[in-house]
Amino acid sequence: MNQLDPRTAPSMFTRGAVDLGALRDRAAAQAKAASGEASAPPPAPASATIVDVTEATFQQVMERSLVAPVVLLFTAEWATEAGELRAALEAMATEAAGQFILARVDAEKEPRVTAALQVRSVPTVHAVIGGQLLQGFEGVVQEAQLRQFVDAVIKAGGGEPAPEPEDPRLEAAENALMDGDLATAEAEYKQILAAKPGDPVAQAGLSQVELLKRLAGVSPSAALAAAEANPDDVTAQTLAADVEVLTGQAEQGYKRLVDVVRRTAGPEREQARLHLISLLALAAPEDPVAQKARRSLAAALF
Repeated sequence: MNQLDPRTAPSMFTRGAVDLGALRDRAAAQAKAASGEASAPPPAPASATIVDVTEATFQQVMERSLVAPVVLLFTAEWATEAGELRAALEAMATEAAGQFILARVDAEKEPRVTAALQVRSVPTVHAVIGGQLLQGFEGVVQEAQLRQFVDAVIKAGGGEPAPEPEDPRLEAAENALMDGDLATAEAEYKQILAAKPGDPVAQAGLSQVELLKRLAGVSPSAALAAAEANPDDVTAQTLAADVEVLTGQAEQGYKRLVDVVRRTAGPEREQARLHLISLLALAAPEDPVAQKARRSLAAALF
């Protein structure tokens, strides 16, 4: 089964539906037959975000899906590899605070529900929106993929996904940076980037660490004077640009390196280009000065 893509979720939710009428009718008949002999299981509280589903209570889940989307998790006691998937879904359900309901189904204890929904293996995750079953995925997936699926379900149900919680390692890295512990900060940022390549916050943090390491023990005035005296020395120019960026003269530092790119070639040009890119990583994407520098760099290269 294809995994839900939040960018295409609305169109995907029009396909793959399973007729649940027979299952709902059977559950209703059982509940009616049991009246007077044994009380049916009470419905889950309206505020509950995590519920356990049986054949007798499945209709209640369908009814709740008219109000909030439901994520169905089919698992079994022996499916130990599904533990992390279940824990992640439970955490997301709590975090979403009612934007979706997590309905857990024990596939071995509820074979009729499992068969009616055409579940072939565990773990399996489906969704129910507006009383309609929408096929999700089988097996264990990475948390990032799972969050994409949940976000798509919430969006299709008319809600807004909760923002992804901030990586606690970012706080540790930032604290180390503030304390001047560059080695620890660097290690933390690199761990984040190893798990989340291209993460803009971690990339900016690592660039800042590298900048501070380059300028450790450097005299700003001496660095600027050396660059003035040696305009063709790329190393002197990059160090001067570092000083300018760190002292609030980013525009001047960017321009310095763009000029170096224009008048050099080969390895020296590449050195200047990469250095400028590392400095631009420190700026916010919408920073007009950084945007101008990026355009200037592109013009200098082509």
